[in-house]
Formats: sequence, C-alpha cells, structure tokens
Amino acid sequence: MTASPPGCNPARSGPHAGLRAGLRMAAFVALAMAPMAQSAAAPESLPTFAGVRAAFVSSEALLVDRHGAPLSELRVDRGVRRLDWVPLAEVSPALSNALIAAEDRRFAEHHGVDWQALAGAAWDSVWRTLDGRRVRGGSTLTMQLAGLLDPALARGGARRTLAQKWDQAQMALALERQWSKGEILEAYLNLVPYRGELSGLDAAARGLFGKAPAGLDAREAAVLVALLRGTNAPARVVAERACGVAAHASPAVPCAEIRVVATAALAGGYRLPPRWNLAPHLAAKLLTRPGERVATTLDAGLQRHAIGVLRDQLAELAGHGVEDGAIVVLDNASGDVLAWVGSSGERSGAARVDGVAAPRQAGSTLKPFLYALALDARLLTAASLVEDSPLAIATTRGIYAPQNYDRDFHGLVSVRTALASSLNVPAVRTLGLAGLDRFHEALRRLGFDTLTEPDEHYGAALALGGADVSLSALANAYRALANGGVWGPARVVVAAPSPAERRRVFGPEASFVVADILADRGARALAFGFENPLATRVKSAVKTGTSKDMRDNWCVGFTGRYTVGVWVGNFSGAPMHDVSGVTGAAPIFRELVARLHANDAPADGARGGSAPPPGLVRTAVRFDPAVEAERDEWFLRGTEMTLVRGTDAGTGTTPRIRYPAPDTIIAVDPDLPPGRQRVAFEAAPAVPGLAWRLDGEALADERGRALWTPRPGRHTLALEDAAGRTLSRVSFEVRGDPAAIGAGDAAVRD
Repeated sequence: MTASPPGCNPARSGPHAGLRAGLRMAAFVALAMAPMAQSAAAPESLPTFAGVRAAFVSSEALLVDRHGAPLSELRVDRGVRRLDWVPLAEVSPALSNALIAAEDRRFAEHHGVDWQALAGAAWDSVWRTLDGRRVRGGSTLTMQLAGLLDPALARGGARRTLAQKWDQAQMALALERQWSKGEILEAYLNLVPYRGELSGLDAAARGLFGKAPAGLDAREAAVLVALLRGTNAPARVVAERACGVAAHASPAVPCAEIRVVATAALAGGYRLPPRWNLAPHLAAKLLTRPGERVATTLDAGLQRHAIGVLRDQLAELAGHGVEDGAIVVLDNASGDVLAWVGSSGERSGAARVDGVAAPRQAGSTLKPFLYALALDARLLTAASLVEDSPLAIATTRGIYAPQNYDRDFHGLVSVRTALASSLNVPAVRTLGLAGLDRFHEALRRLGFDTLTEPDEHYGAALALGGADVSLSALANAYRALANGGVWGPARVVVAAPSPAERRRVFGPEASFVVADILADRGARALAFGFENPLATRVKSAVKTGTSKDMRDNWCVGFTGRYTVGVWVGNFSGAPMHDVSGVTGAAPIFRELVARLHANDAPADGARGGSAPPPGLVRTAVRFDPAVEAERDEWFLRGTEMTLVRGTDAGTGTTPRIRYPAPDTIIAVDPDLPPGRQRVAFEAAPAVPGLAWRLDGEALADERGRALWTPRPGRHTLALEDAAGRTLSRVSFEVRGDPAAIGAGDAAVRD
C-alpha cells in the first residue's frame, strides 16, 4: 500500500518510515479486518447479478432482420469500445484458469476476502523499502469486482487506504453471500477494462486477437491477464508479465511464444470491424443509441443474395466504367422493404453514399405513370396510334428535340408498342395530350418528393425522366401500379401496426393495362428483341431507363408479390460506356426475380393469375394501315374499338416541320459576316414532292431541307405536299440589325 493509515503524518520521513507504515497496515489487517470474517453487513443497495447484466450496454448498436438475424453492427458510443456480454460458458477455460492463478489462487475457497493474501500483502509492505520488491496484491477478484461495481471503491490517490479497503472488503463479503462464484467471475470478465478503450472480454478478445472469447488459447489468455495489472503498459512489459502469468497457469507454454503473441497483439490498431455489415446504409440511418437493437423488415438471406448479384454484375461491367449500384426489394401487399443494398461496398469510391436514397435522373422510368394518366383520363387506349416522328419544341433554354435511343423514328405505333419499347417522341406527344401540370401532380402523389420545382421548370423533358428521383421512391411508385393504382408508404422498421397513409393515384383498370404492357415481350421486341434480360421465368412487368450521357441506368418492375428496383452507375457522375438498362441493371433484376420466385410455378407473375378489374374489356382490334398485327387488346369499358385508323396510309406518318419549332427565336450571330449566315429549314420524313413557303414565297426543297438568309421580323413557314396542301405550319422570329444584314447581302452579291 502506498498511502498512510489514518493518523499518520506524511511529512515524517526517514529510514524507518516505510517500516512503520507497513507495520501499521499489518496491524490493521490483523485487528480490524479479522472480525469482518464473522459478520459483515451487506451494503444497503447491493446490485444483483441479473441487474448488472441487464444494465450492461454495448458501445455498438445492432440492426436485425425480420427473423431476428443480425444484419449490421454500428459503433455509436465513441468513448469506450464494449461489445456483448459473454456468458461464462462461452469463455475459454484457459482464460479463467490464468485469471484465477495470477489474481486469486484461493478464489474457490474464500468468501470474498482472502485473509491470508491480505496478511501477506501487508507483510510485504514492511519489507518493500528494504529490498525494492513489488508489493503483493491482496485484493480478491470479488473485491476487484466491488471496485468495478462501485467506482468510489476503486478510486486511487492518497485517500485509497483503510476506509476504502474496509468498504471494498465489506461489499465483497456481501457479494459472495448473494452471488455464485460463477456469476462473480463472469461479471468481472465482462466489466474489467483491458487496453485503451477496450472494455470487457468480448471487445478485448476480438480487438486484440480477432477471435471470440471461447477461442482464446493459453498464450492469449496470459496476455489478457497481464494487461489487468497495467492496461496501458508497454508491450515489452506486458509480455514479461504474461510470461509470469503463464508460469503459474500453463508452465508448458514457452515464454518466447508469449512474447511473439503479445508483441503482435499490441503492435497496432485494434482489429474490430463490424461483425455484421449486410446493411451499413440502413444502420447509419436507423441506429442512434448504444446497445439498441432495431428490428427491420429486411430478409437477411435475400439481402445477402442481392449483394452478391450486384457485385457479380458490376464485375461483368468492369470494363465499361461502372463501379456503383443499388437495389431495393419491396413486398407489394405490406410495403415491407425486404432488401436495401445502398452501394457496391469496397468496389465503390464512395461506399458511404446510399444509392437507394440518393436522387438521380430518372431516364425513361417515369413513362408508365404518364401513360397510366392518359389511359385513366380516357385520352388514349393501349391500341391508340401515336406518331413517332421528329419533333422540335421551343423552350426558354432553346429547342428541345427528343430522339429515341436507337436514333431512329418508327412512324405510327400503338401506345402498347410505344411504352413497351420505350419510344421517346410518343411519350413527349402524350405529355402534351395529358398535360404537364397533371403529370407533375400525379408524380407528386406517387411519393416523388424530390420534384420540388414547379412543373414549368421540368417542361417536356419530364416525360423522359428529366427530373431527379430516388430508387426507393421509384420502386414504391411501381408498387402502386402493382397494387392497382393505390400508393402507400413503404416501411423498413418493424413497428406496432398503425393506420398507414394510402391514396389512389390511378384507377385499377389503367394500372392493369400499363402492367400488362410492361409484361408484353412481343410489344417490347421493337426496341429490345424477343430474348433479353427483361424476360423472366415468371410473368413480370418491367421498365428500364438510361439517363442523359449514360450516367444512370435503371431497371424497375414487379411481379404479383414483389417489386424490385435496380440502379447502376457511378456516384461520381462519370458516364458509363455502352451500358443500357438492358445490359446494366436488367440482369440484376432478372436474377432477383428468379430468387424471389424460385419455388413458384411460371404461371405466377405480375398479376398473379388474378382476374382483371371489372371495368376492362378485351376486344380484337386491327389497324388501318396495318402498322401492327391484329390482336386482342384491353380497353377501359366505353373506349373499346375494333378498327384503329392512321393519319397517312402511304407512309404511316405525315411529314412535319422539324425545324424551326413553333415560336422559335433565331438570333443573327454578330461575330459572323451577316450575308453568309443561313437558316436550314428541315422536314421529316423527307418524302418526294415537298414544297416550302415562307411568308407566301416559295423556297426550293432539297430532300426535306431549304436554306434561307435570315431577315429580322416575324415569319410564317409552311410545308406543302405535291398537291399544294399544307402539311405543317410554324411561326418564328428573327432578331438582329437589319442594316448589317442588308450590307452583308450586298457584299455577297458583289
């Protein structure tokens, strides 16, 4: 002991001061503590073993799946590193033996206080100043546990002497009467600090040796016990102490091996990665308190499979500049999130970004909602013919001229073909029919809260996905189609049942027709062919999308029971190379659908074999001209027809002015010689016999084009056929200096 007993004057010193202090301590042990062996009153608030274990809080929080299986572990408390409470049955016998041999050899025999050890420690203190030997500790494991349970009994400094030792011993005796030896040993191992921030056996074993406490061998056990005598001692000192521990507990273990183990364990940072890391993005979102356990709706098996499928597909795309991806899987009926894969993990340069929640450009994935809106309003049917021909729209930012993915136009096509083959121009024309404002409102009602700007901000590009959406919102919107047009919130945390917000966005009939189109392999053949990754074993309604410059790649769809959303791209915004929805995200979709329906018959699918809504009728329909084959088609009752007529039986499309768009403003470039500036009028398709008239004056046609020297003012341009009938007419304006333009013309004529 280093402190003086009560009544001793610390100022007195001399060659016999240590001897006098040691004799006082020996006298105290003999006279004061011996009666305590017979009668020691239990402290008024002695903790129970069950209470101590219940109050134990890990520094980590745990995310579990719907069945209680661990998903992700996240450190929340940064002040200490403490893992799970370890039952004594799961502790290596080598550690228990080493601890008792080094710290409390008579642990099984005493009743909390080892009087023989205390007397020996007191006697050692007498001779300490004479030969410099370390004073033998007299505290039992039970007394040390008392100090761990009551920090007041473990305080060091000059006041840690007789009174504190008395209280510690008194509590130890009381603990022994109420706790078993096994409970005392178990609590001690779980509460004692080992090294730095590592507290408790589980953190120490995993942090220093990378293994569970049950797997510790005699060498590692000796190192852990040696740390108890100086948690932050240098590795060399710990190694020597460990050799001493092993000499008592495991004499056959060579000291040289113990030194190697100690040096390796204490050489660097602690090896404590999360034991479970299947859903790190959800863990970061949901876990906030040390020791908490949050039950999610996820399925650990499906989550693990989804991670593997994503990694395999990204490995296949490694040569195409792709490193990121995300997946979400929903249960259609409940809205439960069954899988949430936020990134590709170590393949990603920004692995902490959550690709399920991050807004990205939607590409063509919003088209099904546009057509559902038009069908619901009875503006179109699945058999209606829409024009896939060049289109130019004047906007405040210039001319918007949508094109298809294949850079081609297909003339008149049905709504079924236009949606299934993801044609762009028909979608833009449909937006003009349905109304930008109504479409914007429908998307907001589908949960796309990232559409924060007014509808005019997005303009016609909204039909082609010119807005940012998250994968979670997109998948849940598709789930609304799967549920007959009724949107409801998805959930990821298991909680008590509560009234869920639900709202109808589309009618069940329109939703059914759109789902039927998205499941039609023949209708999508125009763009994707019959054999492609969108063809699943069970019937599924699916849509792909690719954003501008190939920065985002989507595949979202549903079966009768599940909705699956997949995004592939780069969090950095870098474009991919030669990657489309079919080659990028679709293979992942197909693999997940196969996993989800592994035990289902092929007949189970997008509608699960259920009957269509009563408001639908199925009618044979044919086309004039025969731009598509005769077929049976679904119609909302009252809109059915047997013959669908086109606008031009010869070409399947009527030539239109492609440029300029209506109300275009053309500015003369002041940096170019005015007389050398020309405006090129363009028509499509370029058929023979076309003629141009500008403000009534004829212009020569050259394969659908006419060149004109611009003149300031408002102008009207008309496109005529060979019979002089006006096919298309637009008005536009030219702005510039008339004098400069005239001078330029003269210079050219000269």
